[in-house]
Amino acid sequence: MEKEEKVRGLEMKIIARIHTALPTKFGVPRQSGLVDEFEATVVFEPEYRNADAVRGLEEYSHIWLIWQFSEAVKDTWSPTVRPPRLGGNTRMGVFATRSPFRPNALGLSSVKLTRITMDPQLGPVLHVRGADMMDNTPVFDIKPYLAYGDSHPEATGGFTDHVAERRLLVVIPPDLLEAIPQDQRETLRGLLAHDPRPSYQNDPQRVYGMRFGDFDVRFLVAEGVLTVCEVTKIS
Repeated sequence: MEKEEKVRGLEMKIIARIHTALPTKFGVPRQSGLVDEFEATVVFEPEYRNADAVRGLEEYSHIWLIWQFSEAVKDTWSPTVRPPRLGGNTRMGVFATRSPFRPNALGLSSVKLTRITMDPQLGPVLHVRGADMMDNTPVFDIKPYLAYGDSHPEATGGFTDHVAERRLLVVIPPDLLEAIPQDQRETLRGLLAHDPRPSYQNDPQRVYGMRFGDFDVRFLVAEGVLTVCEVTKIS
C-alpha cells in the first residue's frame, strides 16, 4: 500500500521546453522525423542547466524526447479516438494510436541531434531536427536513441501501413517566397507538403492560415496542389 501511494503521488518535472517556428498546433508534423528540415532547440529549465547532465550526449545522432501534449490536457479520457489518418470518422483504441487525447497526454518523439551549444545564460542547448511539437512544449525527459535496441525494421504499423502518407505539391509564388528568410524556405515547404489541414477537410475554396515564425501564411489546396496566396509579417 505504501509503494502504491508513492506511485500515485509521483510528480513529473518539466526539465526543458522545446522552441520551434510553430506557435500553434496547426501545421505541426503528425509524427517526428517526417520533416527533417524542421529545426528546433531544446532549452533546459533553470534547475537543469548543468553541462554535466548532457555529458556524452553529443556522441549520439538521435535522441528520444518525452513531452506533454500541453494543449490537450483534460480531466477525462476516452477509450477510443478518431485518428486523422483514417479521415477522422473511424474510431480506434486510444492505445493503438498516437492521439494527443490520452489519460496522461504524453508524447514520445525521436529527433535528430545536430549539435549541443553552451549559452552563457541558458546553459546547454540541444539543436534538433525532425520534431513534431509546437513552440514552448514542455519536455519531461531526454534519452539517447539506441539503434541496436530501438530500431525494428521488421515492425508492422497497424492501420498506418494501409493509409498512404499524403504529400502535396507546394507552389509558392516568387514574390511571396522572398518574404520568408532563405534559410527557412525549405522548412516551410516541408511543413506544407505534409498537408496541415485536418483530414476531413477538403474544401478547395477555403483559405487556411498557419503561423510560421514571424509570419502568417495563407494557402488553398485543390487536387493535390497547395498554393500559398498570402504571406504577412507579424509585427
